[in-house]
Amino acid sequence: MDLWLKENLDRLTTALVPCSNCPAMSSANTVRQINLPGQKAVTDVLEKIIGVLFPGCHGHQPVSHETCAAVLHETLEKIALSLRDQIRRVMVYQCLHDACTNCGSCETESKTAALKLLEALPGIRDMLQDDIQAAYEGDPAARSMMEVVMSYPGLYAVAVHRVAHALYQLKVPLIPRVMSEYAHSRTGIDIHPGAVIGPGFFIDHGTGVVIGETCVIGRRVKLYQGVTLGALSFAKDEEGRLVKGVKRHPDVEDNVVIYAGATILGGETVIGRGAVIGGNVWLTHSVPAGAKVYNQQPQPVIRIEG
Repeated sequence: MDLWLKENLDRLTTALVPCSNCPAMSSANTVRQINLPGQKAVTDVLEKIIGVLFPGCHGHQPVSHETCAAVLHETLEKIALSLRDQIRRVMVYQCLHDACTNCGSCETESKTAALKLLEALPGIRDMLQDDIQAAYEGDPAARSMMEVVMSYPGLYAVAVHRVAHALYQLKVPLIPRVMSEYAHSRTGIDIHPGAVIGPGFFIDHGTGVVIGETCVIGRRVKLYQGVTLGALSFAKDEEGRLVKGVKRHPDVEDNVVIYAGATILGGETVIGRGAVIGGNVWLTHSVPAGAKVYNQQPQPVIRIEG
C-alpha cells in the first residue's frame, strides 16, 4: 500500500464507521443497528414477482411449457421466504421508529403479508392483461401484445406499481417505496405506491410522468409523457411540520385522456369521466365529464431569410 494512503486510511475508516452509541444514524444499515433488507434484495424479489406475472418474458429465455408449473412453484417459494424476511425487518424497524411496544407480532404479520401478496398475484395479473390490451389498442405503433409486454416502459412501471400498491395496502413499510423508486429509475415514471389505479391504464412513452400518493384514477385512463398529477400545496401543523395522510392529489375518472406536459394539481380537483386534457394545460380546479380542455393555439412567427 502506498505510504500516503497507509498513513491516512485508518483515520478515514474510523471517521466513517457507524458508532455503536448512535442509534439515530439514518444513513447506515448494519445488523447491529437498523438491519433492514438492502435495496438490491428488495429489487431482486421484485424481479422474481415480475417473472411470475410474465413467465419467460423478462428473463433470458422462454420457460418450457412442460416445466412452467414447476418453475413457478419454485419461484413462489423463493419469493415467499425472501419477502417474509424483508417484511419482518422493515416492520421491526418501523416499530422502533414509531416507539411501539415490543409486542412480538412482526413475525406473524410478516408471514401474513407475504402470503396475502402471493394470493393477490392472480388478480394483479388479470388487471395487467387489461393494461396490455389498453396499450395495444391505444398505440398504433404497437405491432403485437407481446411487444407491449417485452418493451413498453409504461407497462413495466404499472406492473411494479400494482405489486407495490398491494404491499402498501397491507401496510408494509418502506418496501413498496423502494419498489416504486426502482421502477422510477428504470423508466422515468414516478408512481407513488399509494395511488389507486383502475384497470386498462396506459402510459404512452412515459418519461416524466408523476402520479402522487393520494391520486385515484379510474378505468381505461390514458396518459402521455410529462403529465403531473400532483399536490397544489402542503398543509403544515402548528410547529411548521408537514401534515401527512391528507388528500393532496387529484382524482381522474374513467375514460380520461391527458396529453403530454399537462399539470393537474390539488386534492379537491376531479377530472370528470371522458374528459380530454390537452398538452401543457395547467389545472387546479375540477373539470366536468366530457369536457375538452386546451390552451389557445400559439401564433408562431415564421421568417424566411434571403
